[in-house]
Amino acid sequence: MTNSPQGSERRRDPRLENSIPLKIVQKGINISTNTVNVSRSGAYCTVDQYIEPMTKMKIDLMVPVRQNGKFVSKKISCDGVVVRAEECEDGKSHNIAIFFNDIAQKDAERIAEYVNSYLKNESN
Repeated sequence: MTNSPQGSERRRDPRLENSIPLKIVQKGINISTNTVNVSRSGAYCTVDQYIEPMTKMKIDLMVPVRQNGKFVSKKISCDGVVVRAEECEDGKSHNIAIFFNDIAQKDAERIAEYVNSYLKNESN
């Protein structure tokens, strides 16, 4: 068992609070939104309807990557599952946490590189 100081980050993958376009598709649900935060293993976002925890869905993320000195968006498609859903204060929207349960290794690494590039800049 690992002890961690109270209030420290317990997640395996670091999260970046940044807005990335995200699309959710699942049996009659077709939602376009943006991430509140993202990591190699999942995303947190706000949606305009309740989605039951443990709902499986298709996810498309448009992750900015540097190519030839410029940023371009790369589409990453994966499967995800809602692991948490909370009603927002407005009573109309919901915050959901999505775990990427089926993602290609290269795509997970691409997200990790994106997250780490920002975290390295913040620590300098």
